[in-house]
Amino acid sequence: MTTVYARVGSPLGELLLAGEERAGGEVALASLSLPGQKGAAVVREAWRHVPEAFAPLAAQLAAYFEGRLTRFDVTYAEGVGTEFQRRVWSALDTIPYGETVSYGQIAARVDSGGAGVRAVGTAIGRNPLLVVRPCHRVIGADGALRGYAGGLECKERLLGLEGALAVRR
Repeated sequence: MTTVYARVGSPLGELLLAGEERAGGEVALASLSLPGQKGAAVVREAWRHVPEAFAPLAAQLAAYFEGRLTRFDVTYAEGVGTEFQRRVWSALDTIPYGETVSYGQIAARVDSGGAGVRAVGTAIGRNPLLVVRPCHRVIGADGALRGYAGGLECKERLLGLEGALAVRR
């Protein structure tokens, strides 16, 4: 499969979208990176710049940032992450817009066994699809904002947009 990418403007800065181009031109999203993000994707020489392939997602992102969209309709690339990470990321997809959950609650949802909250936090930190897979909705058990690959300021802005800022740092 060919990796395609586009850059999309947002209130958070320029987002980098990367995905796998499938037959018929459909793109399965593999990465959505924020400016300055820890572990962000980097455009590679073999990638093709195909902004039109991401037009539907760009429209969804614009609607989200305007407060008109509460749930993304995105096809994710398969085979990204470990089995445990995929379970954690799937649990993130169930957190409703405007709500927050704790790392411990996610650990309980995925039956993390002996891995616990720390392993869940690590898996969340490796989420390659910021914004669309809502890891920003996971907070500390005490209600405090905890790590976010895009930075705590960005996490705070996203939660503020969603009306979920009953949290304290």
